Amino acid sequence: MSAQIAVIGAGSWGTALAIHLAAKHSVKLWSHNSAHVAEMRAVRLNERFLPEIPFPDSITIHDDFEEAIINSDIILIATPSTAFNEILQKLQKLSLSQLPPVVSATKGLDHATNGFLSDTFFQMFPHANFTILSGPSFAKEVAKLFPTAIAIAGNQEQDLAAVIPYFHHDNMRVYGNLDIKGVQLAGAYKNVIAIATGISDGLGFGANARAALITRGLAEMTRLGIALQGDPETFKGLAGLGDLVLTATDNQSRNRRFGLYLGQGLKTEEAFKEVGQVVEGANIVKNIYELGETMGIDLPIAQQVYKILHKNVLPNTSLRQLLAREQKIE
Repeated sequence: MSAQIAVIGAGSWGTALAIHLAAKHSVKLWSHNSAHVAEMRAVRLNERFLPEIPFPDSITIHDDFEEAIINSDIILIATPSTAFNEILQKLQKLSLSQLPPVVSATKGLDHATNGFLSDTFFQMFPHANFTILSGPSFAKEVAKLFPTAIAIAGNQEQDLAAVIPYFHHDNMRVYGNLDIKGVQLAGAYKNVIAIATGISDGLGFGANARAALITRGLAEMTRLGIALQGDPETFKGLAGLGDLVLTATDNQSRNRRFGLYLGQGLKTEEAFKEVGQVVEGANIVKNIYELGETMGIDLPIAQQVYKILHKNVLPNTSLRQLLAREQKIE
């Protein structure tokens, strides 16, 4: 049975998920940018963020938030993490009699509190169905309907059962996960490690260094995840290892490309300009660094990425400091 789905956020990721969902459902794609909405309506594709992939007829495009939300069976949020709180405030102002299930495809943490986006959501909507979509999934490949496996995480099995069928069709396989905190941390942290591997490759350090950064990055991600009450098994799965390997090794990844530019000698602002879209790892590394400092957890790769972006440490110096750390047993 066809449903009505609101997709909030018309970047590459929101657009790709809208195209996937539109194969079975009616989709209302919302952007805060009226000029962008007018462009998409005129040409029936997202030339800014996902060019060459036309919209199916079952997608309508909106800049009126209430119009996009009203009568929707589920709401999918796919904005940058920096906009997440603003979207929740918009939802709250609508004063809906009953909020439909909300799925977040946003990868990050709450920038004001260093906490989980799920905690922020439940503070505002304590009785709602809220789940997290994550896993190894480049936007262009999802939009082209390439085979993809993702995870959707929630607090209860009935919450997962209410939303997974909307996504689990055609070339997308969805696995349920009850570790909502671990899935969120993995989705945020892997972007920081992808920046580090990009820097290493940009410096010409080679495949050995890349493999070491991915492996040790997974170890520190897991270490912090366990301290935050995540399930260690989560970090071995799609939302952890799967997404980390994808993001750290393929140049479709904005975070990896951002790191490559830094390693090749570009300044931070120049690297942002070259990427041309949001680099979530750069947004979130300060939060992860502060969590590590507050909780007394050793996060050496995240610490070095933080120093490069916020303390003006040279990439070559920073990565060599990782190699110079005191020897230890793995």
